[in-house]
Amino acid sequence: MDRVPSKRDRILTCCRTKRGVWFGWGSEKIYGVNIGGWLVLEPWITPSIFEKYSGVVDEYTLGQQLGHDAALAVLREHWDNWCTWQDFNKIKQAGFNVVRIPIGFWAYDTFGAPFVQGAADYIDAAVDWSRGLGLKIIIDLHGAPGSQNGYDNSGERLASPGWQQGNTVAQTLQVLQTIADKYAQTSYQDVIIGIELLNEPLMSELNDGEVRQFYRDGYGNVRVVSDTPVILHDGFQPPNTWNGFLTPSDANAQNVIIDHHEYQIFDNAQVAWQPWQHRQSVCNSIYSYTGADKWMFIGEWTAAMTDCAYALNGYGVGARYDGTYPGSPYVGSCSWQSDISKWPQSYKDDTRGYIEAQMEAYEAKTEGWFFWNFKTEGAAEWDLFRLLDAGVFPQPLSDRKFGPICDNL
Repeated sequence: MDRVPSKRDRILTCCRTKRGVWFGWGSEKIYGVNIGGWLVLEPWITPSIFEKYSGVVDEYTLGQQLGHDAALAVLREHWDNWCTWQDFNKIKQAGFNVVRIPIGFWAYDTFGAPFVQGAADYIDAAVDWSRGLGLKIIIDLHGAPGSQNGYDNSGERLASPGWQQGNTVAQTLQVLQTIADKYAQTSYQDVIIGIELLNEPLMSELNDGEVRQFYRDGYGNVRVVSDTPVILHDGFQPPNTWNGFLTPSDANAQNVIIDHHEYQIFDNAQVAWQPWQHRQSVCNSIYSYTGADKWMFIGEWTAAMTDCAYALNGYGVGARYDGTYPGSPYVGSCSWQSDISKWPQSYKDDTRGYIEAQMEAYEAKTEGWFFWNFKTEGAAEWDLFRLLDAGVFPQPLSDRKFGPICDNL
């Protein structure tokens, strides 16, 4: 006999039919955090994994050097322990409402590369945790076949992007269809509020027209399934570069969102700034990247005013701040920034001021933000949990120790 729907079932069905995605894009602010270094390894987030094995600089070489079974054992232990329900609960209790979860293409199909599958199941765990806690999720395809940027956070560190060569774009679209076929279903729209087609494609080294066609095709992959929002990273170009693209007047595209990342440390001049200059730059530059004709959020930003975190610029690569990065002048010592117990109160205050300036600007001029990252093994400037525990990251999120910082918002 068929089960008679309960009152709760009828309400949920009604609400899903009426509302679709359970998030007020355009009216509800994102207070988010990235779950980086979990389903895509990054050497600076979990350096202990990389220190054990010679020649391992990214997730690709982990599989290549160790072989499938040994690499899977390492990864399985990491997946099981690096991120748990307790972490999601801490995020929720601190007042955050959305998490952005990076995942690599190889979680769904390795296409013969020495990557190891197994990470995809953990998205399901994250959905369960988030549904129970009241968090929302953006799924972010962080690594594409061949690497869309050559960065180790794409899964494979290369001198230049290999994506767009051979059939790598078609493979990426195949993976996106797999993701969309499952997570763009309306039954997931209470938790999954967006699918990001590709993280940080390096537009300066890629074919612009091919990226745009990929975005069109990826948008189409999701729309075959539902109206779940589609997120486009701006490719390190001004977001208004994408104006008129995938808008209602362009193929009647709906629910398309731009992701912009904002860092001030991957440049010799910026890394030498004084704390007040970092804050001032937040205020001065906000208008240079908020001219998009779509909803826009800041998908990555940090409390870091130095690049001192070990292996931040790549495993075995030095830092600009202390002059150990090739071609960089010495600014200062990197002996203490990664250990928050060594921070003087003045640095805690300067860091909090930098955090508050960014929160103030991003909340005023965009749909919200995602801090990078929820935790690290030992990079305090990037570690939300350490910053929260030390009273450096505002609690509640609306608390301001220094009052308004930007007078031009």
